[in-house]
Amino acid sequence: MSQNPWNTPDPDEGLDPIEAILSDWSDPETEEEDFRSDFFQGTGGRRTKAAFALMMVWGIVLALHLVSWGIWLVVALTGMIGVNILRLVVARPNPTPKPLAAQDLATAPTVALLVAAKNEAAVIERLVRQLCALDYQRDRYEVWVIDDYSTDRTPEIIDRLALEFPQLQVIHRPANAGGGKSGALNQAIAQIDRDIIAVFDADAIVAPDLLRWVIPLFADEQMGAVQVRKAISNPEENFWAKGQAVEMYLDSYYQQQRIGIGGIGELRGNGQFVRRMALARCGGWNEETITDDLDLTIRLHLDRWQIGFCLDPAIGEEGVTRVQALWHQRSRWAEGGYQRYLDYWRLIIRNRMGVLKTWDLICFFILQYVLPTAAIPDLLMVVLRHHVPVMMPMSALVMSFAFLGMVVGSLRVRPVGSMREATAFLVSLAQGFTYLFHWFIVMPATTARMAIRPKRLKWVKTVHGSTNISVLP
Repeated sequence: MSQNPWNTPDPDEGLDPIEAILSDWSDPETEEEDFRSDFFQGTGGRRTKAAFALMMVWGIVLALHLVSWGIWLVVALTGMIGVNILRLVVARPNPTPKPLAAQDLATAPTVALLVAAKNEAAVIERLVRQLCALDYQRDRYEVWVIDDYSTDRTPEIIDRLALEFPQLQVIHRPANAGGGKSGALNQAIAQIDRDIIAVFDADAIVAPDLLRWVIPLFADEQMGAVQVRKAISNPEENFWAKGQAVEMYLDSYYQQQRIGIGGIGELRGNGQFVRRMALARCGGWNEETITDDLDLTIRLHLDRWQIGFCLDPAIGEEGVTRVQALWHQRSRWAEGGYQRYLDYWRLIIRNRMGVLKTWDLICFFILQYVLPTAAIPDLLMVVLRHHVPVMMPMSALVMSFAFLGMVVGSLRVRPVGSMREATAFLVSLAQGFTYLFHWFIVMPATTARMAIRPKRLKWVKTVHGSTNISVLP
């Protein structure tokens, strides 16, 4: 890696920028490069893998009910995972670096801010204006909007804004352009030579000093990417939006604690910053996945990069407010999260990430994906054989940990200072905890569907409104 933490080495001077950095991995000559060239070799046969995984989960749970000592195996596994959770609970989050001082902006890393947009006329202008007005030296960053053949007023709006803001670059993709969002982002990075690449959803709300807080995290040469905390910009709209707001607090708690023990930091799409060199070494964005952020997360860790987390300032995004929209969004997230295990399981079990990251990844895979799926055959055996739920010890553990995470995660962002605030805090926790049970429906349903009919790879997006929120929690 480069001795200069800010800049990408350029031994291929004279080449097109993207050709120069892709030459690091596209023509492998060392063992490490051979490893990176295999990144996308496991994306086939997902339906078969998902069906096998589903049968394994059901078979194991049914078998545990049929033997008298089955619950003790669950207790033993719960204890092993519990040790990791205890480490998470007592861990201290990594300290936040000081923001860039004004005198350092002239030599700060260069940044490209990317927005892949498809039919985003309701929100795109607000975001572009915010990005073009960041508190960062103008010649050190640029904004790219990639219009993926929008059929609304999005092309007209961004073309007009490009005349107003010199740092705004616009790409219009034709109707037959492939790769979805990942394809749009890859098309842009082929024209970019900046040190850091950032990605935002079109409904993002961005604080003016965002770059000054995020960029110092990249002073660590091993830092391949940074995820900024996400916050729901319309939390008071209804129950679903309120639940998502609390869920974001929980996610930020998990992120900080996992990184604090040397575990897995994860990208969340909106508000993700990636070192250009790390992105190139990992092959860019995967155009054969439905969640490009989660897929890139695994490849970065397999290539031994770190992923950091920035608590403040947060990136705002619009929470979905209808059950059908929430179902489609979470089903897509669940399938994309599952896909990365199906695609990269061989590389994961080779322990390329290191013991701490591999074990952390396995623990969260069991708690997030296996446990909700296992709840179905477990409940079936409870009804048919009048047994105690065999997965009860693990379920109790994950629920307790989730509740603790919501409490601590919320208080880190919104401390309680009065009785009125305390009452609102308790009400929001109750709503958030109730809301989280939707995952026990989404996960098994998505897992079962993946074994029968995986989602077709195409651009899938949440429809955004025009929420006008400028202050985020």
